Amino acid sequence: MNDIKKIVLTGGPCAGKTTALVRVIEHFSSLGYKVFTIPEVPTLFTQAGMNYLTKNRGFFYEGEKATLFIQLALEDRFMRMAQQCTEQPCIIVCDRGAMDISAYMEPDMWEQITRSLGTSTAELRQRYDAVLHLVSAADGAEQYYTTATNAQRLEQMNEEGLRTARMLDKRVIHAWQGHPHLRVINNHDDFECKMKRVVKEISNVLGLPQPIQEERKYIVEVTGVLPDDAIESEITQTYLLGDADSEVRLRRRGWDGKYVYVHTTKKRISDHEELVTERQINLSLYEMMLSLSDPARHTVRKRRRSFIWQGQYFEVDTYQDQLQGLVILETKDIVEGEPVRFPPFLKVVSDITGHKDYYNYNLATRDSYTLP
Repeated sequence: MNDIKKIVLTGGPCAGKTTALVRVIEHFSSLGYKVFTIPEVPTLFTQAGMNYLTKNRGFFYEGEKATLFIQLALEDRFMRMAQQCTEQPCIIVCDRGAMDISAYMEPDMWEQITRSLGTSTAELRQRYDAVLHLVSAADGAEQYYTTATNAQRLEQMNEEGLRTARMLDKRVIHAWQGHPHLRVINNHDDFECKMKRVVKEISNVLGLPQPIQEERKYIVEVTGVLPDDAIESEITQTYLLGDADSEVRLRRRGWDGKYVYVHTTKKRISDHEELVTERQINLSLYEMMLSLSDPARHTVRKRRRSFIWQGQYFEVDTYQDQLQGLVILETKDIVEGEPVRFPPFLKVVSDITGHKDYYNYNLATRDSYTLP
């Protein structure tokens, strides 16, 4: 049976999902994949008469419950269809996924709806192999923000509408926090860069070799308060024994006392290409695989705070134990020649982009850390 990957394209208003969906269909169809696409269910419901702004709580509840029910039903039926396509590989791309629905209601109502449908937040996140969040143009690319491409859009082209769009963008990211393959895709002056990142991330999920690219990394000092909406998580990384040309890693990542466990292998196949495979594992397998840890490398523990600043996505890692005192800022998807919009609450100490000594794999060999 095909190993069918199910991927969510999500994001805030005017993020480029429609264009990205077309690009995904064209690119992966040309590689021989059968691409199934699940339409955005709330848009279908709005066109059919649903009013998501209603003050009628009963009407809103039934409408959101029906939205989730149809979302899951469509995904399940398309998965069964894809399983019959045994002569070619398939992928299913969802224009938004189940957790997007939760971003538009209070947590207690979401809990009530999921329970009534016999599911939960944890189960809904696990339905998908990857979640790609495209940042709204309202955050860092305001000149490109428009309502013309979506007649159903409620966030208008004024300052209030931009604030609403930014708020929704961050609420959707929070809804998906805890998914092991959530990737946030920045805005760029060149929109083509955003589309290429979408294709690259899906290629990674499919296990296709990708060019080796260095994310920009900096040693920093935190001089102020990070944004209130920064997502905090605790990360524990353990490196396992492996082949000389491979890096094998176990990662435990926790949010609010809940954990996910991921096994990652990075294999260099040439000077310019590598193959990265990730799979989520359960606690029992995680604990069993810890016995294969590399004795030459310490476990790496760090606290990560992730946030969007002026349309760019950042991760601030504060290291613990033997690496106490080290704080690294990592950018995501900022292309060559594009300026980094450093937040004012961070002071850059050193640019360590491409410095192998600061790869986590090599930091794990250190017994201590000394500030530069």
